[in-house]
Amino acid sequence: MRSFARLALLLLLPLAASAGDVRVFKDKSGVINIVSSNSRLPGTGERYYKRVDSNGTVHFTSKPPMSGGYSVVYVDACPACNVHSTINWNATRLNTTAYAAEIAAAAAEHGVDAALVRALIHAESAFNPMARSHKGAQGLMQLMPATAGMYGVSNAYDAAQNIKAGVKHLAGLLDRYDGDIKLAAAAYNAGEGAVKKYGGVPPYAETRVYVDRVEILMKRYQQALATAGVGVSS
Repeated sequence: MRSFARLALLLLLPLAASAGDVRVFKDKSGVINIVSSNSRLPGTGERYYKRVDSNGTVHFTSKPPMSGGYSVVYVDACPACNVHSTINWNATRLNTTAYAAEIAAAAAEHGVDAALVRALIHAESAFNPMARSHKGAQGLMQLMPATAGMYGVSNAYDAAQNIKAGVKHLAGLLDRYDGDIKLAAAAYNAGEGAVKKYGGVPPYAETRVYVDRVEILMKRYQQALATAGVGVSS
């Protein structure tokens, strides 16, 4: 985390962000310190220590603090990928309204259940359009640069472009696996090569918990959207 490459990654995110001022500092010993006007730290998959000062400004540091007043936070661009997640996926709060138009349009165009799209976004980025993983996946649906390029995405942090490309990619996976959501989700997480190699969901701990959580979220979003009177499929 103390490498120049990781620091550069962190520096890139605030430049594209529009929600709050974020400043990144690195001292001579290599400790990264972040001051943010909002409580969200860009996704890094790393461990940080968080403190809110008397002015309400949020401070994050990568070094264990000498004094109290800090809480330990883990920031992950793919919350559903965290094998050690303590989130109750059967009860965690859903987001049924964000990017409604973009999700509805992409889901209708590619014949994908809007509840699945929303579940995948929840799993991948928790609806943070500026999310970025340590592997370089970007935006709401965590598109890798190669995938984004394949679908003509010029800015993966643009919600409309990200959702349109992510849903198109998901639709291709669903078509490849005859509508099998488990296999499509597994391929979205681990790649089609891994699914082919193992003839099903790969035996990776991350992928298995990810697939389970996407299914849980999808069922919950189907129920929530139906209750709200929102169509969940094309």
